[in-house]
Amino acid sequence: MAIVYEIYRQEQAALGLPLLAAEHPQRTVAWRQGQPVSAEAFLAHVQEVAALLPPAATAVNLCEDRYAFLVAFCAIAVRGQANLLPSSRAFQAVEEVMAAHPGCYAVGELALDTPPPHYRQLPALSAEPMADGLFAIPTIPAEQVVAIGYTSGSTGVPKGTLKTWGDFVASNGGNQRMLQAEVGTGFNVVATVPPQHMYGIEMSVLLPLLGDVAVHAGRPFFPADVATALAEVPAPRVLVTTPVHLRALIESGVSLPPLAAMLSATAPMSLELARMAETRFGAPVLEIFGSTETCAFASRRVTAGELWNLYDDVHLHPQPDGTQVRAPRLVQPMTLADIVTLHDGGRRFRLCGRHADMLEIAGKRASLGDLTHRLLAIPGVQDGVVFQLDGSDTLGIHRIAALAVAPDLDEHSIIEALRRAVDPVFLPRPLILVHALPRNETGKLPRHQLLALMGHEPA
Repeated sequence: MAIVYEIYRQEQAALGLPLLAAEHPQRTVAWRQGQPVSAEAFLAHVQEVAALLPPAATAVNLCEDRYAFLVAFCAIAVRGQANLLPSSRAFQAVEEVMAAHPGCYAVGELALDTPPPHYRQLPALSAEPMADGLFAIPTIPAEQVVAIGYTSGSTGVPKGTLKTWGDFVASNGGNQRMLQAEVGTGFNVVATVPPQHMYGIEMSVLLPLLGDVAVHAGRPFFPADVATALAEVPAPRVLVTTPVHLRALIESGVSLPPLAAMLSATAPMSLELARMAETRFGAPVLEIFGSTETCAFASRRVTAGELWNLYDDVHLHPQPDGTQVRAPRLVQPMTLADIVTLHDGGRRFRLCGRHADMLEIAGKRASLGDLTHRLLAIPGVQDGVVFQLDGSDTLGIHRIAALAVAPDLDEHSIIEALRRAVDPVFLPRPLILVHALPRNETGKLPRHQLLALMGHEPA
């Protein structure tokens, strides 16, 4: 199998792969303020920005506007450079990534009050850039590293993962086939997730670059903004979001234009939430599974059952401490911390939790994911998480703790409700009520911030 992978990589490395899939210059790539941006105009913007970029190996792409990010992403790649994608745009996160890549610079569309070192503000991307009359699509070497994505830090220190253009082209094929089977070949995407996140890259950058898909330029956050953005693109519409954003949309009571599908990732989607969303908005809730290291490699319709469907050419091999992922597009097999059981000849799997989330106390087993699910199922709990604290007691057991957002409940009532669904050895002590959990832009919970709310310093 290793020989097959190596042959595949060598064949791909010799190819120059198109930056954009467009059979004609007027193919819509993006929507800005309700107006379409053609492939011709988009490529003119890419060339305009590429000509202004300094020589370097890497650049931090800080663009908030999704169209500006798309242009900068491609301009950086056309220059033979790699996009650095910090886990957030917070100053410290950007500073740490730039320190790890000496000589890099940063780009963005905004005039920042406190810009990072070597910051370049993009020119205004006019609606009708001057084109030279030639519609030439650039090619990128398959082996060129075009992005270095950093993990969220929800389980520890963020780490960078290199992505070549060949990697992205190959992984995008699985996402395209999955979505086309549900909504057809052409659709429009509105995304609530930032383009810097790997989920955002896959679903709001690669899809419009490599398929008959157009993306809305904004990143709507509040429910009314999501409704407005969806109204600015024609049907069929796909909403790329997270469980946190989806719950906020439902609870707001906002009306949305007709949807073809809702796509979720970054955190587990509960069956209850998926059913509520499908009933409220009349479209299927699809969930994708993957990681920064592997990109997406499986999907499911949440209300259709627990089992996930693997993408073509992806194979899973359960390990004692996780699951090995094999695919021709991966340089080498990648082991994830997720525990799975295989079904239907290995083409489907059930997710049992993460290795680090599995608990064993007094001969009994549970998972942090299941405990969190039971906490969230308590009426009145709006948000919550169960996790383990650093350090251990004299028996070597890490204490289980919980944070909950429940304005009309107290700690005692929540513990008593949990006691009816959870073995007493797994009851979280302490459980602390907070006004909000420290979720990042994609809804994940950085561990160091959870510990800080508990009054603990990371080990």
